[in-house]
Amino acid sequence: MSAPLKAIDGTADLPVLMIELAGRARAAARVLALASPEQKNRALEAIERAIRANAAAILAANAEDVAEVRSTGATSAFIDRLTLTPARIDAMADGVATVRAIADPIGAVTESWQRPNGMIIERVRVPLGVIAVIFESRPNVAADAGVLCLKSGNAVILRGGSDSFRSCRAIHDCLVQGLREAGLPEAAITLVPTRDRAAVGLLLTGLNGGIDVIVPRGGKSLVARVEAEARVPVFAHLEGVNHVYVDSAANLEMAKSIVLNAKMRRPGVCGAAETLLVDRAGASTALKPLVTMLIDAGCEVRGDDAVQRTDARVKPASDEDWDTEYEDAIMSAKVVDGVDEAIAHIHNHGSHHTDAIVTEDEDTARKFLNEVDSAIVLHNASTQFADGGEFGFGAEIGIATGKFHARGPVGAEQLTSFKYRVHGTGQTRP
Repeated sequence: MSAPLKAIDGTADLPVLMIELAGRARAAARVLALASPEQKNRALEAIERAIRANAAAILAANAEDVAEVRSTGATSAFIDRLTLTPARIDAMADGVATVRAIADPIGAVTESWQRPNGMIIERVRVPLGVIAVIFESRPNVAADAGVLCLKSGNAVILRGGSDSFRSCRAIHDCLVQGLREAGLPEAAITLVPTRDRAAVGLLLTGLNGGIDVIVPRGGKSLVARVEAEARVPVFAHLEGVNHVYVDSAANLEMAKSIVLNAKMRRPGVCGAAETLLVDRAGASTALKPLVTMLIDAGCEVRGDDAVQRTDARVKPASDEDWDTEYEDAIMSAKVVDGVDEAIAHIHNHGSHHTDAIVTEDEDTARKFLNEVDSAIVLHNASTQFADGGEFGFGAEIGIATGKFHARGPVGAEQLTSFKYRVHGTGQTRP
């Protein structure tokens, strides 16, 4: 077994270290690509046990990270994204168990057909290779990305935010323990051992062909940088400017429950709703209760003229508000003339992430679901279900908002490519 990579703080040795790190990951990827489902599942079972057994150590490391960030005056939403709790660690371990239980995607034949000359052609799922995941404040991403890549036969290089450095190291220790117990290479899940921001730039170069795909998991500025500078393919995860449209045919109590959950359950996550759209035909009965409910729950509401007239506490919405991912207890609100204007507003201001309609009219719901061009569209459900765990994937690396390869929650199956296997009986081409 090769010597472990040491943690470093300076930049002098960083390029050499990163090249070595990628080389080890590439070698591990070749092993993982051929590992049996049983061996990968043994590692996942051991990882789940390690996370549960080391919960106190993970919480202690996280407490140090949170204390450091709190001293800088970070927002409450940022601190919430960073914070781990016993319940969140249990959910992390439960996610590992779910990933273990899903079917192994590698080697699955997705299509098969026979040509007139007798050749049989199969399309088969294969790993992508080495995936670099660059993420910011949420330390649970280290576990989610690690186990999903393991299940899908990929090696992964994790580069967490400097704010979650201690938490990620504690979680990574559990991931490595699981790999070791299953006899798999520890470099299959590698954590970049430095806070140095230069490591991100080096990952974006592809490290001399050592990285096959990059997944950014963070705010708009991180994703923009990755998309601008990366020399390898990127699974884009853009900002979550998500909407809830309350139709005139909505059940008001259901609408209130969904809107409150979509905004206030966890305002800082990418699935949080940022804009409320209310059908003018139902605004006389629905608008004021929705706005009052949000403000009374501690949410700042920024609205158009119609929304401002419902409550003196509403602040005027600027043009920028309709395009803003607040990641905080703030919501813009607007009255629209029916579902067509709601769809047009989402088209002009949304980020193709997650959008929801609340209505009892099935035709209106069908129109919304068909015409809103987002990775996830929901009918009578909260946008906070935009999560791979809630989709039954066990975890997710992110919500892909592009249209190539993967879209929506990126789970184990989405972390695969394919190749063609051709079976012949001596055919030659005339």
